Amino acid sequence: MVVNYFGGGSFKLQSGETSLLVDPESNRFKADVVLKTLAPADFSAEAAAQNEISFPGEYEIKGVEVLGLSIPEESGEKFVKIAYLVKWEDMNFVFLGHISKTLQPSLIEKLNEPDVVFLPVGGGHFLAPEVAAKLVKQLKPAIAIPTFYKSAADFLKATGQKVSAEEKFVFKKKDLAEGKNRVVVLEPKT
Repeated sequence: MVVNYFGGGSFKLQSGETSLLVDPESNRFKADVVLKTLAPADFSAEAAAQNEISFPGEYEIKGVEVLGLSIPEESGEKFVKIAYLVKWEDMNFVFLGHISKTLQPSLIEKLNEPDVVFLPVGGGHFLAPEVAAKLVKQLKPAIAIPTFYKSAADFLKATGQKVSAEEKFVFKKKDLAEGKNRVVVLEPKT
């Protein structure tokens, strides 16, 4: 699995011929599966591209299983925030998109100890670094990848980890057992 970061909440995951794109900021990237963690409240699933998932529900595209869960306490009249649990290559990925508060216990239970979690840590409209670190402890992922940050230093301090930013993250399922609760910071590609 290869993970590339494009800034904000935008990531591309690639395994063999299959790719998953999360919150793309432009149409220049193509992928087999596209997830959007923030959707207009009046969004129609029929209006989305065939490979685009922008709404809560269960989906499967090219062997990638996706469970979209709405976050009602953070959604409003204009938009819906969605967390995704993705099962792919015998691994569980969680994408928390645009959240700004810790998750409800029932949602944490549904996300069920992911292998890799992507979560916003920049404060302001997103999780404060300390809240993000607490959420990582609750979810117990092997790998936590921060999003929506200007500097990951406060999040790293809150998790008690010191790492350097990487250009991309390449791993296999067997690599995750060794790295329990490890933070991976990625440099945004331009």
